[in-house]
Amino acid sequence: MKKLILCLPCLLLIFLLHGHSKTFKINPSSYDHRTFNRTHEQLDIFLQQLAIKNKYSEDGWTLIWQEEFHEDLLDTKTWNIEDWASEKNNELQYYTPKNISITANQLQLISNKEDYKGRSYTSAAIHTKDKFYFRYGKVEMRAKLPSGQGIFPAFWMMPNIDNTWLPEIDILEMLGDKPYEIWMVQHWLDNNQQLVSRSSSYQGPNYAENFHTYSLEWAPDSLKWFIDGELRFQTKHSSPDMDMYLYVNTAIGGDWPGNPDETTSFQQVFEIDYMRVYQQKGDGQK
Repeated sequence: MKKLILCLPCLLLIFLLHGHSKTFKINPSSYDHRTFNRTHEQLDIFLQQLAIKNKYSEDGWTLIWQEEFHEDLLDTKTWNIEDWASEKNNELQYYTPKNISITANQLQLISNKEDYKGRSYTSAAIHTKDKFYFRYGKVEMRAKLPSGQGIFPAFWMMPNIDNTWLPEIDILEMLGDKPYEIWMVQHWLDNNQQLVSRSSSYQGPNYAENFHTYSLEWAPDSLKWFIDGELRFQTKHSSPDMDMYLYVNTAIGGDWPGNPDETTSFQQVFEIDYMRVYQQKGDGQK
């Protein structure tokens, strides 16, 4: 009798598992920690993307393009990678693809002091000509800038036309020896084909120490520059009415920043967390 009583729990367990398997069947994958983690990762990505899309929706902005650098390599369907010795402004760098890296979902444009193809410095530059271009919108980058005498990071826009660089909109420029000052600039040709420039600078924290956001709102009748969400410069002069593309680079030396000296340390890294473009309904959308 004792043996029978002791076996009752076993019989009950067998009955539950086999006799009512449809009711109590458990899918092992539901408890697989790998599946569980994947599900949470997918949910995190979904929520992150939703937050990005909704970031400016209350003000009427719609996300039309983004680069979050989630892949190990730069997407050449979107980006052109420069491979040449810059011949403008007396700059000293050779732009080479080997100085581009993506680490921890952040793009790195690396600048080095090294002899390479006749130049004493190497750096990196990328742009979206003929691959992504737009007319009017809100452009935003989150980045940590390189610094030092002769280091010249920039994020800018040019017309999507061959052999044409004007008008130009510089969303940010920074002279590396003044890492607390951001320049916001536009260049264009007047009716006499003379170069005209309008600019302003803003002094804040050291922009080489932490990540900050740099934005431009480009409308048919105005240009507005923002740093960390705060309006820092605006103009209603000569807002371009044409498709433009994005360009990001670090120049070394040249007419404006001057050349590196003994105080300049290498390597320097322009770190970019993301770039995004929003538009309002009807503004340049096709």
